[in-house]
Amino acid sequence: MAPRTIAIYGKGGIGKSFTTTNLSATFAMMNKRVLQLGCDPKHDSTTSLFGGISLPTVTEVFAEKNAKNEQIEISDIVFRRDIPGFPQPIYGIELGGPQVGRGCGGRGIISGFDVLEKLGIFEWDIDIILMDFLGDVVCGGFATPLARSLSEEVLLVTSNDRQSIFTSNNICQANNYFRTIGGRSRLLGLIVNRDDGSGMAESYAKAAGINVLMKVPYNLQARDMDDSFDFAIKLPEVGEPFRKLAEDILNNAITPCEASGLDFADFVKLFGEVSDESPVPATEDELFRRNVKAADENETRDPERQRLLACIEQLPEAEREIYTLLEVEGKSPGQIAGLKNLTEEEVRATIASARKAMRKLFFGL
Repeated sequence: MAPRTIAIYGKGGIGKSFTTTNLSATFAMMNKRVLQLGCDPKHDSTTSLFGGISLPTVTEVFAEKNAKNEQIEISDIVFRRDIPGFPQPIYGIELGGPQVGRGCGGRGIISGFDVLEKLGIFEWDIDIILMDFLGDVVCGGFATPLARSLSEEVLLVTSNDRQSIFTSNNICQANNYFRTIGGRSRLLGLIVNRDDGSGMAESYAKAAGINVLMKVPYNLQARDMDDSFDFAIKLPEVGEPFRKLAEDILNNAITPCEASGLDFADFVKLFGEVSDESPVPATEDELFRRNVKAADENETRDPERQRLLACIEQLPEAEREIYTLLEVEGKSPGQIAGLKNLTEEEVRATIASARKAMRKLFFGL
């Protein structure tokens, strides 16, 4: 029987490897033969899984073998760890990638999968392959399991912050796109890691039509165990939700989502009021500072303008700054409030006080 394949996507640093590693360990504890496939150029997915050992990567080994005109073998890139108390060993592979600034990480992913397919990865006696994928990139290489239907199912890992949810939305949209052109990867749903109880990820999931499969509260002890290359599922409050998720996956108890994700306008509205103003275009003249001299000369020849500026300089500092933004730079009270981190009411009160002072200074009233 071919292995069951699951791709786990999320923003960098959000806890994909933590989630993948503890899910791998959970499946192994349930007597399943598991292979964890690290698909990030940082090649650190399996570090905790292997007790802190950094595995040789497919990219590295392939380059070395190719230089010697030798064929790469399974034992060169696939490693196993026998863990006391686990009924099954856990297997690990790191695809790796080029050094920083020296190549395309996505191309490394594509090449790595080519190597693994030639070695028959989808014919191995493995029950489950978990693919740990970087999700905050748009490079096609990182969408390989979706584009080529190499993963039967997809899990999204997020927390309650906007950027990690945005990344999950991108992956949801990508998977939906590939399904429209024949892709078969099914989106199972969302895992909320480091849940702070704010409900932001759940609000997004509801709006986008995505299942929330598991919530993992922030747990300092779990973080420390992960940092020391141990399994956080040893903690009951972490192990229980992971076991429930693993059982649901194995029992096909999760109905895949038909979500297409949210467009950008609908997405950002989840997080608060959004201005409907169009961005103000910069001009070529202002960027090259053309006609600045002429404008300065005109201002110099305007005595009323000069007198106004001189009076503004005599205002108290707080009033001077806000009145300058209003009268000299043409900012609105709302814009000034945003720039000065004040309420609009505070800005308007300061403007009123400044205008009163200006009447005395300018007209002597």
